[in-house]
Order: sequence, then C-alpha cells, then structure tokens
Amino acid sequence: MANQKLINFLNQLLSNYFVMYVKLHRYHWFIQGAHFFQLHKLFEDMYITVAKDIDALAERILMIDGKPLATMTKYLKETTLEEASADDKEDEIMAKLIEDYSQIINEIKKEGIRYASDQEDEPTIDLLVSFQGKLEKYIWMLNAYRAYEQ
Repeated sequence: MANQKLINFLNQLLSNYFVMYVKLHRYHWFIQGAHFFQLHKLFEDMYITVAKDIDALAERILMIDGKPLATMTKYLKETTLEEASADDKEDEIMAKLIEDYSQIINEIKKEGIRYASDQEDEPTIDLLVSFQGKLEKYIWMLNAYRAYEQ
C-alpha cells in the first residue's frame, strides 16, 4: 500500500495518545498538594481533549484505508513514550508532560507531516497540524506554570 508509512506513523501516534490518555488519568487521580484543585482539573481537561483526538485519529486511519490499532498490547508495543512511573511529584509530572508533548510534536513535524505530504493528503496534514498546535499550547501553559512556581 502506497501510504503504509503514513498509516504506520498514525498508528504510532494513536499509541502515544493512548499512553498519554492513561498517564493523564493517573496524574488526575494521584496529584496531591497545594495545587490539587487546579491540576486535577487541568489533567481532566487534557485527557478529555486527548480522548477526542484519539477518535479523530482512528477515524482518519480508517479513511485512508488503514486499520487503527485497538489493543493495549499493541499500543504499548508501538508507543515511543514511557508509561507514568509511580509516585510522581508535581514538578516531575510537569517536566514529563512537557517532554512527552515535545516528543510527539517532533515526531509529527519530522515524520507525520512529511509522510502525509508525500501522499498529498491535506486532511491528514491538517489533523496533524491541529494536534501540534494543541500540544504547543499545553507546553506553553505548563512552562508558564512552572516559571511561576520557581
């Protein structure tokens, strides 16, 4: 299939988004401290957005004649992210989210957009650019929060 590299990339991205979805739930559930209410809500907002993006991504894979991965085993095999570790502290959580979001952005820019461009697949390019923009906004917000706390 001519677009197999693109489909493979999108499935890797889907896997990363599922790992982020679980990670954000973990952070939402286990956050503690003076900023509990603010961060509890932020992580909930983030995982709700990720859930919507997961659905859009899986549907896009189907639209370009691919099959989205649909098991945790496959997600964990294909992800380029690490699962959340136990007992993360607030600053570690923020740093890890910035690192994960930055990694996904770099993968979108270096691989995803290129593969979609090779296929002249403008809708997939648009989808990836919209994901990139959301993640860049989260990085900006998390960095601004960390600057205030230091």
